[in-house]
Amino acid sequence: MLTPQFLRFLMAGGIAAAANYGSRFLFSLWLGYGTAIVLAYLVGMVVAFVLMRQHVFDAKKSALGPQIMKFVGVNVLAVLQTLAISLVLARWVFPKLGIVEHAEAVAHLVGVLVPVVTSYFGHRMLTFK
Repeated sequence: MLTPQFLRFLMAGGIAAAANYGSRFLFSLWLGYGTAIVLAYLVGMVVAFVLMRQHVFDAKKSALGPQIMKFVGVNVLAVLQTLAISLVLARWVFPKLGIVEHAEAVAHLVGVLVPVVTSYFGHRMLTFK
């Protein structure tokens, strides 16, 4: 069942994912694909932290420093998921399937979407507890 909190998480995560995804194209103008993905993920993390702390988990009264550290820890796992999935799809899976056009963009989109559930539970049970 989709709880109101999970729906708010999805909305905040969607906004953060859009910031992540969109900024990757800007970073790709100057940097390699893998580096651009990591930097774009950092942009998304900042947006996500602010929105989730303020609107999803009602954690404004808790200490900021520990929340940031836990948030980063949960997201380290998520960025590794995003990077691995994006690279595997773009470099090996899509070419073998004959998908060439927009392969990196689609691979990155899939990579951004995969860690949604793991991140929700990590933040709910650890970061903003």
